[in-house]
Amino acid sequence: MEIVKQDNEQLEKLKYHYGEILKLLGEDTERDGLIKTPERVAKAVQFMTQGYEMDAREVLLSAKFREDYRQMVIVKDIEFYSTCEHHMLPFFGKAHVAYIPNKYITGLSKIARVVDIFAHRLQVQERMTTQIKECIQQTLNPLGVMVVIEAQHTCMQMRGVQKYGAVTTTSDFTGVFEVAKTREEFISLIKN
Repeated sequence: MEIVKQDNEQLEKLKYHYGEILKLLGEDTERDGLIKTPERVAKAVQFMTQGYEMDAREVLLSAKFREDYRQMVIVKDIEFYSTCEHHMLPFFGKAHVAYIPNKYITGLSKIARVVDIFAHRLQVQERMTTQIKECIQQTLNPLGVMVVIEAQHTCMQMRGVQKYGAVTTTSDFTGVFEVAKTREEFISLIKN
């Protein structure tokens, strides 16, 4: 994912606050290992939340083409990394996206970029699944869209229940994917 223009005023404020957090934890922010940590964390947070500065619909529209293809288009195993809004810890996994065109298609890489844009925001997996689906449905007006996301949440692994390897699966769909047979075809194709 490309890096959007860095907001220097925001960077300075984040740097300051992360320095204060380190001090509250009892750390010496002047020791060698921590001198640049507030700035590194601030830049990382800006990168991990740059999806707020991007318009997913514009990405799809930038490569929207008229085409009479009316079969399922699937982009599967789209790797993503996101940040849980509840604990600000990472969750990561794969998204599988399908749509059945209705006169228009989009560049295949644009589907992956839409996933990245929504992943690069403070998120919950359920909302992210629906946002991807709605963006594609509203922008391309296909006969249907289906999104399945499989992810591991470090908030479940590093704290609380501490269940490493647990995978959460979410799905959302519209149009022709409301027919069980169409959903089953999609699921069988992403499991291969």
